[in-house]
Amino acid sequence: MRTILITGPGGSGRTTVAAATALAAARQGTRTLVLSADRTDTLGGVLGTPTGGTPAEAAPGLTAWRPDATEGFRADLLAFQDRSATVLDLLGAARLDGEELTPLPGAEELALLRALRDASTAETYDLLVVDLPPTPQALALLALPEETRRYLRRLLPAERQAARALRPVLGRLAGVPMPADWLYETAARWDVELAAVQAAVEDPATTVRLVAEPGPAGTDAVRTATTGLALRGLRTDVLAANRVLPDASPDTWLAALAIQQRKALDEWRDEWGKTEQREETYDVREIPHLGRDPRGAEDLAALRVPPAGDAPGPVEWPVTDGLGEDGGDRVFVWHLPLPGAIREELDLVRRGDELVVTAGQFRRIVTLPSALRRCTVDGASLRDGKLRVRFTPDPELWPRGR
Repeated sequence: MRTILITGPGGSGRTTVAAATALAAARQGTRTLVLSADRTDTLGGVLGTPTGGTPAEAAPGLTAWRPDATEGFRADLLAFQDRSATVLDLLGAARLDGEELTPLPGAEELALLRALRDASTAETYDLLVVDLPPTPQALALLALPEETRRYLRRLLPAERQAARALRPVLGRLAGVPMPADWLYETAARWDVELAAVQAAVEDPATTVRLVAEPGPAGTDAVRTATTGLALRGLRTDVLAANRVLPDASPDTWLAALAIQQRKALDEWRDEWGKTEQREETYDVREIPHLGRDPRGAEDLAALRVPPAGDAPGPVEWPVTDGLGEDGGDRVFVWHLPLPGAIREELDLVRRGDELVVTAGQFRRIVTLPSALRRCTVDGASLRDGKLRVRFTPDPELWPRGR
């Protein structure tokens, strides 16, 4: 199933573009589901049809769903309380009632991830459009499955569960109680659920559409977002310039604002637009300002958002093999696309079989390809929006005769 993730800076019109994208696809005959985590139901206001905790038809071929974070949070906490009943009783804890539970901050986003997982494995829809939070929060949310799984593997390695028969002995030797089976079972269940979300996000048919208003602030936001999205391995296929004013206007104030927008659009096409020479390119699309807040199917159709189209394919981080610049020792180069990255804000740290990459406010810990695990880092460079990390084989680890 094709998945389109839509994000951008706050107030850029992400929800409107998400609704218009989903409606346009549905009118082309594509079975479409649009998801949103906004508790104020902005999506329902734009579509002209209220959305609730269950999927509902918003138009022919279009289903809208705003997951109910309250119900999900209540069900999870009560289930955890039941599983921990023995411990809670020993501690004399007072049980919580379902009626008194209210969701904690972030519950809406977690409910959205769960809905994304469920929708991506269903065969009911051909296209999934996800209205994500503003870009910084969206990136943190999309990183959650991968990072949480890494934490679980470090804190509760699966291989230790195999030593179940030795736990009493190990507990006496260490003088501390060993982790109970339910802890490993809970971690395993979480890992399966998180892996399903991660698979949906990293699927080659998943792309991002970045929404921003053309202007100085929008340009800065786009530049930052492209770096963060690329570091997460997400492909951006469309850069949607929202609320674009007409070029000709008798109003002096509007004419000056239109000129500023046009200058920003020219910069976007120069830096990110499609060219034969540039590998990482975006389809820069203009979405007109209607002179009012879009509401309903007619207004959304007037925005003329680009069709869903086919996924452009996965992001590739290839490894090339060759000789050094002086023709000497063998060198491997790992190519990581980081458009918009600034050299002074880049930092690399090798930790065992992992590489910690920091680009400005974003950080990701990536596992090295198998060949590079037997190498040492020999340097790095940033050119044309691509980070190139050089590795040389470690004589003590590299197989002989190769």
